[in-house]
Amino acid sequence: MSTAVSFISNNLRIAGLFFAPEDHAGERLPAIVIGHPGGGVKEQTASVYAQRLADKGYAALVFDAAYQGESEGQPRGLEDPYQRSEDVKAAVSYLTTRDEVDPERIGALGICASGGYVPFAAQTDTRIKAVGTVSAVDMGEVVRGGVDGRQGPAGVQQILDTSAAMRTAEAGGEGPAYTFWIPESLEEGGEGYEYYRTPRGQHPRSDNKQLVRSLDRIVQYDAYRFMSLIAPRPVLMIAGSEAFSLSHSEKAVAQAPETSELFLVQGATHMSLYDQDEHVTPAVDKLDDFYGKALAA
Repeated sequence: MSTAVSFISNNLRIAGLFFAPEDHAGERLPAIVIGHPGGGVKEQTASVYAQRLADKGYAALVFDAAYQGESEGQPRGLEDPYQRSEDVKAAVSYLTTRDEVDPERIGALGICASGGYVPFAAQTDTRIKAVGTVSAVDMGEVVRGGVDGRQGPAGVQQILDTSAAMRTAEAGGEGPAYTFWIPESLEEGGEGYEYYRTPRGQHPRSDNKQLVRSLDRIVQYDAYRFMSLIAPRPVLMIAGSEAFSLSHSEKAVAQAPETSELFLVQGATHMSLYDQDEHVTPAVDKLDDFYGKALAA
């Protein structure tokens, strides 16, 4: 079960859901902030993990990023890595005010794009005592290099020129321009389409619209550049052995090998770790072991 909550991030009201164990008897709990994927909302895979972790004895907080879902912010659909990082920190601040939560035992978990935003936030927020990710993606790397890593400088320049043109157009009174997060067909969208655009995972507030001029903010974002700042706090990155995004977790762990661990779920893809029980269960069991040790009383 979850309770609707809200908190403030950069003067914007953020909509969240707070999960706690059903048998909670009043003792202060370890708690996990959970960030949703790019283009997602709190009710999707973030809530899957929140409920599973609550069943293991943790409090958990999921929330819609600013400018997205039920949270405040205009224009809608803005994907700002620095705001996303601030949202994570604001969520930690909110948890410190909850009577159910031990403020000295707060961890964070990022899924997909939040698997970049959460470590990025933790690099400078020492209140986050343990960092976990599932199917992590560095959005800066994706936008600079493309999903397949083959995009060169000309592609980046085109992105920047397009974003600049959109800013000029908006200044002249035109409405914001949007692109799709996921191609609008199964053939082009693959497992992303299967999750986000079918009854399996779709949600009315996950509308598949990304603000085009978000891209200039993302280009200069480097999620894992300062992973070493998280040390000596531990990092666990979980990825599917068959995931297209596996290299992102490998890169991040290589930045701080003494304190970071990569855990592979055999046979899992990027998005099977979102909701498929055969892959979510080993991921949650590993997270429970990780947070149980890192956030021990």
